Amino acid sequence: MTPLDWSNTSVLVTGATGSFGKAFVRAMLERYSPRRLVVFSRDELKQHEMRVSGLEHPSLRYFIGDVRSLDRLRRAMSGIDLVVHAAALKQVPACEYNPFEAIQTNVLGAQNVIEAAIDTGVKRVLALSTDKAVSPANLYGATKLCAEKLFVQGNAYAGRGGTRFACVRYGNVVGSRGSVVPLFMQQRKQGKVTITDPRMTRFWLTIEQGVEFVTSSVEMMQGGEVFVPRIASMRMPDLAEAIAPGCEVEVTGIRPGEKLHEALVGVDESRAMLELPDRYIILPQHMSWSYTPPADAVRNEAEFSYTSDNNDQWLDKDGLLALLRSTETVDQSELPAG
Repeated sequence: MTPLDWSNTSVLVTGATGSFGKAFVRAMLERYSPRRLVVFSRDELKQHEMRVSGLEHPSLRYFIGDVRSLDRLRRAMSGIDLVVHAAALKQVPACEYNPFEAIQTNVLGAQNVIEAAIDTGVKRVLALSTDKAVSPANLYGATKLCAEKLFVQGNAYAGRGGTRFACVRYGNVVGSRGSVVPLFMQQRKQGKVTITDPRMTRFWLTIEQGVEFVTSSVEMMQGGEVFVPRIASMRMPDLAEAIAPGCEVEVTGIRPGEKLHEALVGVDESRAMLELPDRYIILPQHMSWSYTPPADAVRNEAEFSYTSDNNDQWLDKDGLLALLRSTETVDQSELPAG
């Protein structure tokens, strides 16, 4: 694809009032200076809060809309070059209890984004996915797996039209809404934290790392890729001790739809995968469009799974605290000394 000139690019972000969206918008304004930047979300209060927090700029537009509305997406994408799709229902229990709603937003909403992008001539679309999409154990993961498949195959639907689709898939974001880190900080005040199973491991990265990974993947994408960052894992008891040192730990038992370990690359996917120093690139097994591998990419020859328990990068207490101190999503005054 043509190299991306951010200063001459109009960008739209769905779900832009969420944790990722706000960080992405801030990074765009501070470092990339796109020609136009559109916040697309359904919550007028959150858009107002973004404005009063200082996210105002002549290039910035606030657009009320829902990914469930194809017509509204078409209107919003008029003149847009790049879409970052971050809108989703993400809470596992909420998706389990409201499956129709989860499918309407996460699956049919993804289809709407694809169709609107093709119809309006958007050049690049990058969708955010999750480690829970690999061998999903809950409805949220299943909807994100479906969305990944839709975005990858969206390239075939676009045909010669020029719109290209790709995904990024990464793990838990420290300090984001719903993260266990703020929960442990709150529980620490009572002297006891809860974990579901002491054997559990998870992948971790900061919201800033997620934004940087998305922007670099947008620049690299040719269509059909699922980009996976090579990031560190941590054992949940170690995380609890780092956030709430000396507190009692109560084991509550694994919850429905929860895994002991998360996966970012499944065994079957590894057969169609390229390796770079900082990421894996999963390619579709059936690609009807042209693709040129990056010059420094190495094709994987052996089957393997990239899971949070077989990782070669691990966070200890000091590593986690350093990660937390590097992100704006965590109240620094709440962090333990050390």
